[in-house]
Amino acid sequence: MSARFFLISGLGMMIVAVLLGAFGAHALKAMFNEHQIQIWKTASDYHFYHALGLIALGLWSQKNALTRLGTAAGVCLLLGIVIFSGSLYLLAISGISKLGLLTPFGGLLFIAGWSLWLASVLRQHPA
Repeated sequence: MSARFFLISGLGMMIVAVLLGAFGAHALKAMFNEHQIQIWKTASDYHFYHALGLIALGLWSQKNALTRLGTAAGVCLLLGIVIFSGSLYLLAISGISKLGLLTPFGGLLFIAGWSLWLASVLRQHPA
């Protein structure tokens, strides 16, 4: 994987985030109750934040070597979006509460992604 891969992945995820955010705000708002709207909003917010993180990683990696830690960070952020936000989008639509069991795994991937990126930066640029 390369800086370009993470930049393109982040931009693609941003497009999907905007589409799903707008879909939830307009098309689903009339069909959702307040709880479902809040679940969708949480999914959308985290989708946006971590898509921006992927874009930032891609841009950062164009100037700095993309190490194994950096690559692992990007993979974790990408999978985190799919699992965290994806499980919440599906939960909001379907009402299947067991989907919420997947959400913490996505959250752990987010934490791992940011932590791995930090470790990569610290290794490449020690104080």
